[in-house]
Amino acid sequence: MMNFSILVCDDSAVARKQVIRCLNDCITADIRQAINGVDALALLKEQHFDLVCLDLTMPILDGVQVLEHIKAEKMECFVLVISADIQQQMQQRVAQLGVIGFIEKPVGKIILNNILHKFGIY
Repeated sequence: MMNFSILVCDDSAVARKQVIRCLNDCITADIRQAINGVDALALLKEQHFDLVCLDLTMPILDGVQVLEHIKAEKMECFVLVISADIQQQMQQRVAQLGVIGFIEKPVGKIILNNILHKFGIY
């Protein structure tokens, strides 16, 4: 089986651990972590990731700015937003930037699993 690579980007270590735990329950993958948007973009330029789990509210470079870079630089990856910011306006904004889903924190295994299945990420 091909090795699936995932980048989990969140400025909260607790949130990253929780997302990684859920991912590990759903999928076998090589998971890397980014502590902010700048870190995430550096890793995305360095290697290909099949999936990026992205928080929106981060210092320096937020999730929306990361999405804008991914789109502008035509990086090929699925992006799943995992955020506490669930305003309709924000959901529409990230949808325009091509995210495959929007999960409210804390992430649940069932919801995550459903999105992974829906997009054939398994």
